[in-house]
Amino acid sequence: MTGLQALQAVQYVNVKNRRYVVMEAEDWEALLEWIETVEDLEVFQQAQNELKAAGGDPDAAGWLCWDDIRDELA
Repeated sequence: MTGLQALQAVQYVNVKNRRYVVMEAEDWEALLEWIETVEDLEVFQQAQNELKAAGGDPDAAGWLCWDDIRDELA
């Protein structure tokens, strides 16, 4: 299920003059996954734009060398 489908599958309930959305947990998880994917794509596109602006040079784009930081992340 896509995030849009999850949003379209919600049900509305009114409790004490307040309107709430109810959805299945699986739909909620699908929605979260969809949002995370959208965020990942935005980060990727930003990185690609920075690399392109730096003429394709990762150093000029400010990217870190994996060999230099690998041990810091372990």
